[in-house]
Amino acid sequence: MEKNTIKEVMQKERDAITQMIEETNDQYDEILELLASCQGKIVFMGVGKSGHIGKKLSATFASLGIPSFFVHSTEAMHGDLGMIEPKDIAVLISNSGNTQEVVQNVEPLKRNRVTTVAFTSGKESKLAKACDYLLAYPKIEEADALRLAPTVSSTLTLVLGDAIACELSARKNFTREDFYKFHPNGALGEMLKKERN
Repeated sequence: MEKNTIKEVMQKERDAITQMIEETNDQYDEILELLASCQGKIVFMGVGKSGHIGKKLSATFASLGIPSFFVHSTEAMHGDLGMIEPKDIAVLISNSGNTQEVVQNVEPLKRNRVTTVAFTSGKESKLAKACDYLLAYPKIEEADALRLAPTVSSTLTLVLGDAIACELSARKNFTREDFYKFHPNGALGEMLKKERN
C-alpha cells in the first residue's frame, strides 16, 4: 500500500484546488444568481463528511449576511423537512451524488415546493438528475493512500462553497460593521469593536 507523506497529501489537495480554479469560468453564474435572489434561507443538507462541510458552509454564509442553516439529510426524513419553507433553497451535498440518505430528500422537498441544488462531483448522478440545479466540482482522486477517505472532495466542496459565500456577501455590500453585528464576541468581535470606538 502506498504511503503518503503529510506534504504529499497537502500537495494533492492544493493541485485539486488549482485544477478547479483553472476549470472555472462562468459555469457558476446561474447558481450565483439563484442564491442571490433567494427570499428565504439557504439550507445545506448532507450526511457524513459532506454533512460536516454543510454545517461549516451554513455557518459561513450566515456570518457573511446570507441567512442559512443546516439540516441533516437523515433527520430531514424524520420531521426536519418541516424546517424548510418554499421560499428557501436546499443545497444537497453528496460527492458521488448517489448517497441514498441525501437523494431521498429531493422528492419530498419538491412536493413542498422547495428549489433544490445538487452540490456534487457526480454530474450524471441520481442527485444531479433529480435536483432543479447542479453545482458541480471536478471529480478528482482522493488524497489518502487508499483513495477512499473524503479529502480532496471535501476540500473542493468547502473551497467552492466559501467562494460562493464571499461572492454573494460582496454583492450585498456586506460591511465590517455588518459582520460585527453577527460576530460580537471572540478575537474578531473584539477587533471590530475597537474599530468602532
